[in-house]
Amino acid sequence: MRRFKSKRRPQAWAILGSLLLAAPSSWAASPPEAASCIACHGAGGMGNAAAGYPRLAGLPKNYLADQLRYFADGTRNNAIMSGMAKPLTAMQVTALATYYSKLKPSGKPALMPTGTAAAAGERLALRGDWDKGIPACIRCHGPGAIGVGANFPPLVGQSAAYIEAQIKAWKEGSRRGDPLGMMHTVALRMTDAQTQDVAQWLAAQPLVPTKTSSATH
Repeated sequence: MRRFKSKRRPQAWAILGSLLLAAPSSWAASPPEAASCIACHGAGGMGNAAAGYPRLAGLPKNYLADQLRYFADGTRNNAIMSGMAKPLTAMQVTALATYYSKLKPSGKPALMPTGTAAAAGERLALRGDWDKGIPACIRCHGPGAIGVGANFPPLVGQSAAYIEAQIKAWKEGSRRGDPLGMMHTVALRMTDAQTQDVAQWLAAQPLVPTKTSSATH
């Protein structure tokens, strides 16, 4: 039987090659374990606000690695994440943390709450409530709440549902691992209304801080 050589094959390979070159570099850098993260945290690591799944993109490498270890050893209690984290080796934890820390966060902030909620949330985030021993969020999490090191992660870029859930977790003790138990102490002093107000205000802040979101007044 006579075989015919396809003239289209070289062209097809050329097209495929150009597509691969045009693909985001993060595809090639993505560790295999990241495939399990996409369902909840999205392909770009920006989470799912409606479901309360957090942003991972751009968070500090050491913070991400710590959280995976906390999920694995029970310091942080979450049935889904505990099941995901326990089988991971130390190398896999490092690979995932490195990958997500290098992703660039994107997207628009949530809508600013209306009425007194916005003012109350802003006041708590920027000035705190010292009568109740509640420091301003930016005292530890930095100007614009963009984060400071591994112990004080960015709060901007997270959904109100996630922030609110974490404050409640600190209060109840289902989330631990904070330096000197600081967040547990602060959360215990916050009312449900304060928790909701500050969560909604933080979720509405830009990823790049402005003078308003950074001011201490």
